[in-house]
Amino acid sequence: MWLIALACLAGGYLSGSIPFGLVFARLFGLGDLRQIGSGNIGATNALRTGNKAMAALTLAGDVLKGTVPVLVASRWGNEAAAVAGLGAFLGHLFPVWLGFKGGKGVATYLGILLGMAPVGVLVFAAVWLSVAAIWRYSSLAALAATLVVPIACVLLGYNAAAVLTAVLTLIVYLKHHANIRRLLAGTEGKIGAKG
Repeated sequence: MWLIALACLAGGYLSGSIPFGLVFARLFGLGDLRQIGSGNIGATNALRTGNKAMAALTLAGDVLKGTVPVLVASRWGNEAAAVAGLGAFLGHLFPVWLGFKGGKGVATYLGILLGMAPVGVLVFAAVWLSVAAIWRYSSLAALAATLVVPIACVLLGYNAAAVLTAVLTLIVYLKHHANIRRLLAGTEGKIGAKG
């Protein structure tokens, strides 16, 4: 069982560590995404390039790198899927190829949720879209959505997903500490703003 857990963690990590934002930015001739906007490799910063197709591909890649290892590992049960999901999330945040400096994990969080508790994706999307439409802050929308998801998973009976998303939500909040400070100061960049 430990070997399966280790394999799921390692496989998840390798999947999560693929830096789709950097890959697509270079393929689209936009250079190094880390030198643009916030310097983050995720979809929100990819959108700051003004290239919506590249941002959409980055989002899709970052979601799927969470979903695929979870679905593969689920053949050994929900706990194995959760371990693979944790690995994918940590791989996105701390990719070995980029000196352990990766993204903030929200899209990969969504992908993990898609693999473990698909109905939870609807909850995430409803909260994210509502908050984003009203305040136009991607970070605030992500913080609100990830806060609600573990509660929704408990209510929906997705116990393994509830535990995992609670842990991931805590990490998301820690990774967004600078965004939280900017939100409180009123200096956080809004969705679609360049630079």
